[in-house]
Amino acid sequence: MSNEKTPATNQELGRKLGLGAVIALGVGTTVGSGIFSSLSEVANAAGSCLFLVLAFVIGGLLQIPANFCYAELASAFPEDGGQYVYFREAGSRPLAFLCGWISFWATDPPSISIMALAVANYLGVFLHASPFVLRCIAVAAVIFFMFMHLRSVEGGGAFQTIITAFKILPFVLIIGVGLFFINGEIFMSSTPLAGASVGGFAALVAGVSATTWSYDGMAAACYMSGEIKEPEKNMPRGLVLTAVVVLALYAGLTIVASGLLTIDELAASDAPIALMASKIPVIGGAAQTVVAIMAIIVVIGSLSSCIMYQPRIEYAMAKDNLFFKAFGQVHPKYQTPAFSIVVQCAVAIVLIFATSLADLLGYFTLVALVKNFLTFGTIFVLRKKAHYKPTYHIPGGLVMPCIAMFMTATLIWGQFIYAPIAGLVCALLALGTGLPAFYFWDRKNKQANG
Repeated sequence: MSNEKTPATNQELGRKLGLGAVIALGVGTTVGSGIFSSLSEVANAAGSCLFLVLAFVIGGLLQIPANFCYAELASAFPEDGGQYVYFREAGSRPLAFLCGWISFWATDPPSISIMALAVANYLGVFLHASPFVLRCIAVAAVIFFMFMHLRSVEGGGAFQTIITAFKILPFVLIIGVGLFFINGEIFMSSTPLAGASVGGFAALVAGVSATTWSYDGMAAACYMSGEIKEPEKNMPRGLVLTAVVVLALYAGLTIVASGLLTIDELAASDAPIALMASKIPVIGGAAQTVVAIMAIIVVIGSLSSCIMYQPRIEYAMAKDNLFFKAFGQVHPKYQTPAFSIVVQCAVAIVLIFATSLADLLGYFTLVALVKNFLTFGTIFVLRKKAHYKPTYHIPGGLVMPCIAMFMTATLIWGQFIYAPIAGLVCALLALGTGLPAFYFWDRKNKQANG
């Protein structure tokens, strides 16, 4: 372990969360607003209903090696911070710092803002309010969850478990009822999309790649490993079960979709789940209302999850004296990283009134993918270190991290081809601001230690 850690406070976060919270954080973060639009994007890429289903199944199966990697890393280092901790323990403090630096300034607060706005926009289906009022509703949502997760990690974990169950339930109902109304003539049809540019294996690969962001977020609990009871058991179990639950939901949803809609209908729709629900007789004309309610529940779960786990990155950095010390403080009464939670939510609230937040996240996609790629690579480095003693070992040896790195490298290549300038600019921006900041704090640590 690093010998440069100096606690910013004498208090530490306690282990108060169980297996249910691990699964709730993973499923709650992963199953978000993205699935409501990604279905049509994957349909466009896959080019047929058969390949649509296969793309989600294969895409989910390929995420399992990544979860196996996180399971081993989390069992070896059961402390808050996730990727930051893994880079630090692999011996790269600069890379560890950059991981947290990018998260704080580029991805975490904007993701909270976007989800809060999504909740408000779906409520707008019923309220018909002005854009300003909807933004105020988004701010209120952030403040509500900020106070909830600030006051109690146990209460926050309980809410996350409940809201995750509620967000799974409507999917299960639509899948269960929809199976009875599948049209056998179009069910998992191999009929290609009209005007498709590619077909066959190339279309399947494109479809699998398009599912990536639908499965992103399953390792959220790793950032709170220091607050999980019996992490050596609950983290590996929770991460694997998260992958199984999400894969089952997405596979079931696409199977029903392929039996209710043609590939052309799926690819052309801006609201594929609402269109699918409208084809189920018992829902019919109420589809828009039903799906809006579903979306509100789903996005609330993701918003709550992000506000709960994301501030733990800055908390871990501050405990190592690599960020502002206040971020490492634990509230004496509530036993939560209160300052870190408040600041991240405050930044998110400011961004709610900004523009092009989705573009901001898109610009940093390449950097985030590179970060994931390097995280899987830490296993190769850590296995050579004496202090690396995971209680859970990846099945198949180093095959799983190789698969995870290969898949991530493929996505990096695809993202670079899609937006090379934006990706390079953001990578240079991250290095240009992050490295000087790291050496500033690192120098302060060395001076303090004599």
